[in-house]
Amino acid sequence: MHERPVVAVACSGGRDSVALLHAARRAGDALGTSVVALHVHHGLMADADRWAAALAALCERWGVPLLQVRLQGAPQAGESVEAWARRERYAALARLARTAGASIVLLGHHLHDQAETVLLQALRGAGPAGLAAMPRVVERDGLAWARPWLARTGQEIDAYVAPLEVAVAADPSNADPRFARSRLRHEVMPALRRAFPDADVALAAVARRAGEARAVLDEVAAEDLQRLGAGAALPLPAWRALSAARRSNALRAWLGRTLGGPVPRTLVDRLLAEATDDATRRWPIGDGRVLRAWRGELAVAVLPRARAGGTPAGAAGRAAEALSLLRCARHPLPGWNGALEVFATAEHGVAPHRLAQVEVRARSGGERFVLGPAGAARSLKKQWQAQGVPVEGRDGPLVYDAAGALLFVPGLGIDARAWAPPGAPQWGLRWLSPA
Repeated sequence: MHERPVVAVACSGGRDSVALLHAARRAGDALGTSVVALHVHHGLMADADRWAAALAALCERWGVPLLQVRLQGAPQAGESVEAWARRERYAALARLARTAGASIVLLGHHLHDQAETVLLQALRGAGPAGLAAMPRVVERDGLAWARPWLARTGQEIDAYVAPLEVAVAADPSNADPRFARSRLRHEVMPALRRAFPDADVALAAVARRAGEARAVLDEVAAEDLQRLGAGAALPLPAWRALSAARRSNALRAWLGRTLGGPVPRTLVDRLLAEATDDATRRWPIGDGRVLRAWRGELAVAVLPRARAGGTPAGAAGRAAEALSLLRCARHPLPGWNGALEVFATAEHGVAPHRLAQVEVRARSGGERFVLGPAGAARSLKKQWQAQGVPVEGRDGPLVYDAAGALLFVPGLGIDARAWAPPGAPQWGLRWLSPA
């Protein structure tokens, strides 16, 4: 016997979600689906405990299983409470839905919510992606998120709820003028509807058309990025050859794919204005990462991690450490936030016995490195510059053999003076810093 499909309903305990839960339960009886309610306690309102208890009692009365969780943590520095609560709510709903075995989550947003969202996005200067507002159905995190009542008005939901004779939660923040949506809902939308009775329907139509426009822009961006050969890096000369509109569109799409999150308009504008040639430049993007334009490519780079006191991980002053590298493998160095990888190579490697006892040290100044057999010993800084090694690629330990001879430098490889003879067994070294 097949199990009944599970449909999850995100339920705050308010009017819209309670009505949706009831309607889903009724439809489930007819369609042969099981319905489960999901509730996220944000811990932000004084009445939140009472709302959760009332919802639990209602679910028991209707015979609907209820899964709920209370959010932990707090907004990051500079992040609004609204943005934090929204992000964490959706993450929690996804976890609860998977626990329940559901593949779809129903959300109670309706026509008036959609109209407000479109207008808010327009006032913030949003483009097609923002004006598309809330999609009727979207696939995200392996789940389908659906808004079955996006064409229904608040009045229609009121009419549905009235005969149910249930008490619903009333969130006081919905009437708090400190929030932009509350001001729009209570001060702007009533006047707009009096002047334009079909305002909600018209704004919802804007969202649909903006969604279509966004889909076309996404398709064009995908084609452009494929043609440019963009992957982890964006080839800048070819990208700059695009028209201004396609250049902006492709950049936004590449950043969204590469950064894995919302792309600030300010970042796009800076890159468009500043990445006009192949000069080496950086743009900070947080979490110890930068966007780096280097050798005609734009890519994400990880800055050297800092130790206590703000000293870079590879800075002078770190204690030397003795170890054996007499094995082709990755050798973690926790104190350096990375690992040394030893691998077999056909050329430009070091004789394995010289790695039996080595010492890793921080750069102290005055070290000299030879790139090739006929090369001169030059300072590490000059060799790094000559090879175009970026600053973040220089982080890591220098490796010396038991006799104190320099064997390896991150970003440069094995010193030519330490190379094993051609045809002899030899191993290479590679520094792996954390991503």
